[in-house]
Order: sequence, then structure tokens, then C-alpha cells
Amino acid sequence: MVLELPGPLVLVGAGKMGGALLECWLARGAAPSQLFVEDPAPAAHIDELIKRHRIKRTPPETTALPARASVIVLAVKPQIMDTVLGPLVGLVGPATLVLSIAAGRTIAGLESRLPAGTAVVRAMPNTPASIGRAMTVCAANACVTAEQRILCGELLSAVGEVEWVADEALMDAVTAVSGSGPAYVFLLAECLAEAGRAQGLDAALADRLARATVSGAGELLHRSQLESRLLRENVTSPGGTTAAALAVLMREGGLQSLLTEAVAAATGRSRELAK
Repeated sequence: MVLELPGPLVLVGAGKMGGALLECWLARGAAPSQLFVEDPAPAAHIDELIKRHRIKRTPPETTALPARASVIVLAVKPQIMDTVLGPLVGLVGPATLVLSIAAGRTIAGLESRLPAGTAVVRAMPNTPASIGRAMTVCAANACVTAEQRILCGELLSAVGEVEWVADEALMDAVTAVSGSGPAYVFLLAECLAEAGRAQGLDAALADRLARATVSGAGELLHRSQLESRLLRENVTSPGGTTAAALAVLMREGGLQSLLTEAVAAATGRSRELAK
């Protein structure tokens, strides 16, 4: 399905996440003439993409931005949001949708810096967006129309799955689970490889086994209709090697307790970033 934009879209920040979105929008057939990028130093391959499709970018083109934007996508770090948002207020019209993917920045905080009545969506994608396998969750303010919600879903589904929550307060937990979650999985692969080395495996082989196991199990989880609990039980023979390992991981203070504590810490930090 071709991605059709209702008007100019301004992407603010063409880093890893912003760049992944831009690549996927173009792959979906979005018209380059409707895309505008605000980023002083995009990654080399994104800069090449911008030049190849003749997308206007500021800087260096100081007059490249449209008079009004139909969508402004804020893909910058939360710490610099206030700095970049101020000069963009003039692009916001009555029909403009502002879509933020900055961790921790609340809808109310964005509304306070935008014209009254601006449609605002707060979204949290994750890094698998770079391979089209992101998990993104969105929350909208009362000004977002049904058409803008659909448009937001189309923009974000270009890089993966999209869900919506009615209560924005849940976005901190979303950030902790899926936003930060890929790092937990990468750490699992690290730890699994290290455990293999501790049992005498060659470092390269241990790393290959861990990476293939984590990625393969993840793909099986993605394709299967079974609950993760059932998939775990299906690979666990009573009294076998897997059962012996799970007895350690599932004991009191084990993996579940550690992940619960970790997600709570990430949720708390997300709330702190909003202050």
C-alpha cells in the first residue's frame, strides 16, 4: 500500500529512529517532494538517501521548510526537545499533527509549547524499526482526529507493529518494556555466550550459538500463535537439561524478579525525564 501524505511532512531528527522511518516511508512510496528533514548532521547513508531523492533539508538549505506542515515528526532526544521545538512552532497550523517519539516527553509538555488545539500523538517505537520489526505504542490528545490517528498508524506501521493506549500514563511502562526491551535481549545473548565460555566453549562458537539461539527463538515466538509459556513448556522435558537450567532461572530472586526490578527502574526513569 502506497503511503499517501495529506501535505508536507517535516521530520525533525534523522538519527537511527528518524532515519529508519524516512527509509521506510520512501520504500512505501511517499512522495519525496512532500518530505522535509531538519537535521544538521544525519548519518552518511541517510544523507545520501536525502540527496538521492532530492529531499529538502535544513541546514544547509535555510529556506527549505514549508510554510505549514501537515505532520511534524519529532525524532530527537528528549533533552534537546525544547531547543528544536521553538523554531518549528510557526509551521503548526490548525490541521497539523505533531507526532513525538521522544522518550518521557509528555503530551501536556508538548502542548504547552505548541499553539492551543494542536493535535499531538506521543509514540514509543524501538530499535528493531531498522529492520521493519518495531513495536510502537501511541497515545493521543483529544485534538487528534480519526483521520490523523489513521495517518499516524500508517506512518509508524511502516517500521513494524502499532498499538494504542487510552491512558498516556502507561507510556512510561511501555518505554520500559518494549522501548528499552531490545537491550535486555541483547544482554541475554551476551550472558548466554559468557556462560558457554565458562563451560569451555571457544569464544567465537559460544557467541555464534548464543546469537543464533536468541534470534531463532525470537523468530519462533514471532511466528507462533502459542503463548510464550507454552513454547517454554514444549521445550522442557521433565528431569532434563532445560528443566535443570530453568530451576535456577525461575527460583525466588531469579529472572522474573530481576526483570520486574529492571522494568520498574526504567519506568521510573521515564517519569523523571518528563519533569
